[in-house]
Amino acid sequence: MNNIVSGFSRVAGYRTFGVIVMVAVLYAVLLASDPKARSWDNQMTIANRLGFYGVLTLGVGVLIISGGIDLSIGSVVALGAVSFVMLARQGFHPYLAALLVVLMGSGIGIANGVLVTKLRLQPFLVTLCGLFVFRGLARWLSPQGSPGLGQVPSEFKPAVENLRYWLFGGSPLGVPQVLILLLVLAAILAVLVHWSVFGRHIFAIGYNEQAARYAGVAIDRCKILAYVICSTCAGLGGLLYILDNQTATPTSAGALLELYAITGAVIGGCSLRGGEGSVLGMLLGAALLPLIKQIIIFGGISNDLEYVLIGLVLLAGTIVDQLLVKRN
Repeated sequence: MNNIVSGFSRVAGYRTFGVIVMVAVLYAVLLASDPKARSWDNQMTIANRLGFYGVLTLGVGVLIISGGIDLSIGSVVALGAVSFVMLARQGFHPYLAALLVVLMGSGIGIANGVLVTKLRLQPFLVTLCGLFVFRGLARWLSPQGSPGLGQVPSEFKPAVENLRYWLFGGSPLGVPQVLILLLVLAAILAVLVHWSVFGRHIFAIGYNEQAARYAGVAIDRCKILAYVICSTCAGLGGLLYILDNQTATPTSAGALLELYAITGAVIGGCSLRGGEGSVLGMLLGAALLPLIKQIIIFGGISNDLEYVLIGLVLLAGTIVDQLLVKRN
């Protein structure tokens, strides 16, 4: 048993080191591509995007460790963004609307978890259905076009601006508040995943669910909580999306964000087989996507190749992951 644990520790260490090297190389390429890429404003842009992608990556990363998957993240982001504006237009104070959007994400997580655990439905199918349902709800809630913060009643606009400042304004440390939010969330999840009974249980479930069941682990409860964490982060992502972009087109807002989040988690060391991953790796994996986007912008690369580069990076991470598993 000690040899097995030691082997897993070595693999995790190699993976983390590998992702650090990938992030460092991509960042060096970005800085060398254009003098404007080295500007402070561009560093803040990267930090803002890291904060947004990181929140989604952390949520789905915890779920992947437990052996689950969520394809509805982008649609939940769209629904959350649209719902915030619609709630404010209906007279809900923006602070209350923000809380309700996050709680909506939690409720979606409970629904997904119950369908997967109690009805024994496949996570892929449950969340794929959710992808269509939540996107459809976002379109239904805003039949007249793209809701935006400009549609919020005038008496609520100061509160909306406060929210935007608290989340995307500069902190005394000189970094965007959303990055600080990400680091606080990462610290909380690190304790939950790596130093709690729940964390040990989701690793056990993801690695071998049947063995975990025989060991007395509360399988259903842990899985439902993992789905709640994932969808709550997606709900928070919807709030961040609308506050940052100030408008949300129901048909395209949040599109493909589930793939970005899953890509970040997998590159960061979360195995789609379940039972493997770390919060530090998730953060590093999430950092790759903003860097790739910036390299495309400053490197003069066609935007049409964005998905090609993301796919190649994911493929490279998967190959390295498989080689490390075989070696150990």
